[in-house]
Amino acid sequence: MFSSIKKGLSKTLEAIKDIVPAKQEKVSKELLEEALLEADVTYELVEEIIYYLPPQNSVGKEDVKRVLKSYFIYDKVPVMPSSTPFTELIIGVNGAGKTTTIAKLANIYKKQNKSVLLGAGDTFRAAAIEQLKCWSEKINVPIVYTKQGHDPSAVAYDTIISAKARNIDNVIIDTAGRLHNQVNLANELKKIVKICDKADNGAPHRKILILDGTQGNSAINQALAFNEMIGIDALIITKLDGTAKGGSLFGIAKALQLPILYVGVGEGMDDLIPFDAESYIDTILNAIFGIKE
Repeated sequence: MFSSIKKGLSKTLEAIKDIVPAKQEKVSKELLEEALLEADVTYELVEEIIYYLPPQNSVGKEDVKRVLKSYFIYDKVPVMPSSTPFTELIIGVNGAGKTTTIAKLANIYKKQNKSVLLGAGDTFRAAAIEQLKCWSEKINVPIVYTKQGHDPSAVAYDTIISAKARNIDNVIIDTAGRLHNQVNLANELKKIVKICDKADNGAPHRKILILDGTQGNSAINQALAFNEMIGIDALIITKLDGTAKGGSLFGIAKALQLPILYVGVGEGMDDLIPFDAESYIDTILNAIFGIKE
């Protein structure tokens, strides 16, 4: 776990190293502030972290870790229903890595010996349908799709009904990332959620928002908007390896109060790893404090 998250945070750790070139057993609060800001922890959050540290000017790793862990108190993933199919609705703007993440998620379930069915619910873009079809062929999982412009709710319904008939374990349904305006997008997503429930009472069982890690804290407002539309259950952060903004997860976790399920740490099919808050925090702090790795 440590090696994987370290790979994902490599650019963030490099940025911290520019501020703290030599690890120290204790660091001044001023130096800690600089290092956290460089990792894209917001100024307001950094000030809050400093406030909750002991009054001494120099602090050690354990003191900082105790404060940082408090931002992930919502990170416990709720127990999901055991009934099948287990349906997940994948939400997020275009370009966040939604389609690739769906493929990686399906690959994870396949490795757990579960059957998977994909639903190409982003009918707004023909390219989205074709991309998901290509992934379904690569990872050898079936897919339900239709033509561009068709009703995405119908795709969601057909996917779930087909999964029930075929005794499929996991259903993953894609959605459009952007329509003509936010009202249209909200109405479409609400309709899809409603139709999923008609197809299978309680579905979708989990609504997952995909956030682009390279956007850092600027993704928070986008996430809040989606959460207001339909209520998000969990997050996946993509492209963590492509940014020095790895510290933004503290702000995202605090603002949304939602569990982070996975983080993307590379382009490979196995580069979607379960998020572990303690490993994440330790990896960042080990770049600042004199801890043997």
